[in-house]
Amino acid sequence: MKIVICPGIHEAQLTNSFLSGLQGLIPTGSNLSTKVNILIYPYHNFLSLSGIHIFQFLQEQLKDKLESPVVFIGFSAGVVGAMFAAWKWQMWTGNVKAFIAIDGWGVPVCGNFPIHRISHDDFTHWSSKILGSGDNNFYADPPVEHLEIWRSPQKVPGWWVDSLMGEAPAKRRLSAGEFLYLLLEHYVQN
Repeated sequence: MKIVICPGIHEAQLTNSFLSGLQGLIPTGSNLSTKVNILIYPYHNFLSLSGIHIFQFLQEQLKDKLESPVVFIGFSAGVVGAMFAAWKWQMWTGNVKAFIAIDGWGVPVCGNFPIHRISHDDFTHWSSKILGSGDNNFYADPPVEHLEIWRSPQKVPGWWVDSLMGEAPAKRRLSAGEFLYLLLEHYVQN
């Protein structure tokens, strides 16, 4: 499985911090550490908004391996470009396993693949769901600054809301990093 990371408009160091925090949660020998290849879209400027550029990056990286499952993770402005790239990849008969929008406030997300939102506060969570989301979403509680959820997801406590992969209860306390890890582990196994 491929994970395509689409950063927003910010310093590249924040994305490095995001990856370090996430990798610190992954146990050695787990499916995520052995069966996943992470591709990081290299731009942290206005090209983060360009789905065409992200799609071209994906084509360059994967060539004709359309059957390879892809999970998109977009942050902030990167959600815009990642959403377009996911649609385009699927139109080319690519396998979009899931789409994860991290703090993509005001960005409509929809598709015939699973969609999840991770938000830095409950207002962003609630108001973003109006523009599309699926089951299994997360919001920080207490609220954190916008960039903090990207910089240190493992340190951001909050709530996993909606269904839990079809199981009850409908709300569970954990960190944003743990939530993201559980989502990715689910998609590696299924």
